[in-house]
Amino acid sequence: MRLIHAALPALMLTGLAGALIAQPGKPDPAAVTGGAYTVDPGHTLVKWEVDHLGFTPYFGLFGDITGTLQLDPKNPSAAKVDITIPVSKVTTASAGLTKHLLKPAEAGKSADFFGATPADAKFVSTSVAANGQNATITGNLTLNGVTKPVTLAAKFYGAGKSPMGGKENIGFTATGAIKRSEFNIAYGLPMVGDEVKLEIVAAFTK
Repeated sequence: MRLIHAALPALMLTGLAGALIAQPGKPDPAAVTGGAYTVDPGHTLVKWEVDHLGFTPYFGLFGDITGTLQLDPKNPSAAKVDITIPVSKVTTASAGLTKHLLKPAEAGKSADFFGATPADAKFVSTSVAANGQNATITGNLTLNGVTKPVTLAAKFYGAGKSPMGGKENIGFTATGAIKRSEFNIAYGLPMVGDEVKLEIVAAFTK
């Protein structure tokens, strides 16, 4: 009994600490409210990955993403998303490769990858097929001056009010793939893979 009484204060403090640091976001669709959301650019990322010479995969990131989401939790298939990705802010773990991705085109030639002043990429949804907490999102991706349809497999991650400012937040993850040659980015083919795998973390606030 003495041991139990001695342990009670520590257990109470542990429980209190747990309550104080509880995560505000939950994977609970009931926490989602409808309306217009905007992208949280500090917590939205697009990871791209390509095969490198058949030895390893290599990946980089796009950040500082902006855009909007229109969402009605009672009719999720009516959702609309409009996303802008600043290609000029692409980053990798290699300063040399990042520089190459943005290398200016030589006279009379196309840039190896994006070039020195690439236009922003843009994804605009055309249809959403919701199934529980998952959705198939089809839309048009404009990249490097080319627009092609792309399909993403999205999953609801969490929702709730932020402890900083009390704004409503909602987040998703998504995966997809494109062929870079279809967007006139063919440098290094076929040694560097044509398929670009995409992993997306999308955060929105209202």
